[in-house]
Amino acid sequence: MGQIKIVHPGLLTTIQDEGRYGYQQFGVPVSGVMDDFSYRVSNILVGNEEKEAVLEVTMMGPTIEFEEEGMISITGGDLSPMINGKSISMWRSIHVKTGDTLSFGAIKSGCRSYISFCGGIKTPIVMGSRSTYMKAKIGGLEGRALKAGDIVPIGEKIKNFSSRILPVKYIPQYEKEIEVRVILGPQEDAFTKEGIHTFLANSYTVTNECDRMGFRLDGEEIKHIDGGDIISDGINFGAIQIPGHGKPIVMMADRQTTGGYTKIANVISVDLYKIAQAKPKDQIRFKKVDIKQAQNLLKETNEKIEQIKEVTISQEIIKINKYIVKINGKSYEVKVEEIKV
Repeated sequence: MGQIKIVHPGLLTTIQDEGRYGYQQFGVPVSGVMDDFSYRVSNILVGNEEKEAVLEVTMMGPTIEFEEEGMISITGGDLSPMINGKSISMWRSIHVKTGDTLSFGAIKSGCRSYISFCGGIKTPIVMGSRSTYMKAKIGGLEGRALKAGDIVPIGEKIKNFSSRILPVKYIPQYEKEIEVRVILGPQEDAFTKEGIHTFLANSYTVTNECDRMGFRLDGEEIKHIDGGDIISDGINFGAIQIPGHGKPIVMMADRQTTGGYTKIANVISVDLYKIAQAKPKDQIRFKKVDIKQAQNLLKETNEKIEQIKEVTISQEIIKINKYIVKINGKSYEVKVEEIKV
């Protein structure tokens, strides 16, 4: 078993996996990663099972020192990752040596990155998950965000592991204006026809109040028939609450298990990553779909994951050629990789 050292924690870096299921009736949120697609692919790229724990990085990345040789991958939002101060590619496996340092620069796209380690993160399992839920101080490392000086244990790396690269066609693009598909309900009948039309016909702006618990949006007021309060009931990942003020709140991974505001719709699971990667001032427009469409889209996404497993496993870097190119009198080293497919 190896380990990594957190030199600087970044803005918010936590250990997450698929989440903590089976305890919501006791008031324990699911938690887990915000962007499921990036999470699953990051593990595939280093040869792990899809559900191994990873580091979820928000907006400003950490500085990490590798105390043993290993393999990592970085997916999700592009926060300008670097090894020893030199830019590295995302959506592929990367070999790291003892003493190497991973750091991050400015945000280029998205909001959250996912760092997977060959062998997985091996912190204690709490209620079936390693996910960090900070409000209750459970999971992860002492139930909190990582801080400077933390040592994170990493499992045994896979022997004779070949590098993997995700084909460009599978890499998502994170836009500042996004369309998010939703299923109306469960309290659709609590809103006027005008209110539902307003919800579907207008763009809403992500405010500064956006975190792992929920995203508050600003825009046209959505009108209720008789107020926004209901008897508390369960809240799904992606539930869109409309309190009395008429502005949407999209509930995310660390949401409470129940709530007493009307819910006009729920974001379909395959589009949750779009909101997870959104930043303040980004624009969100909602589009109505039905349950059958949502199920078909989920099936397509799972089929895409299976395709990714096949194409990434079949790709292997067999040779790296180095060339010296002169431009305007200056010499530059260029690396060309030969890929076996």
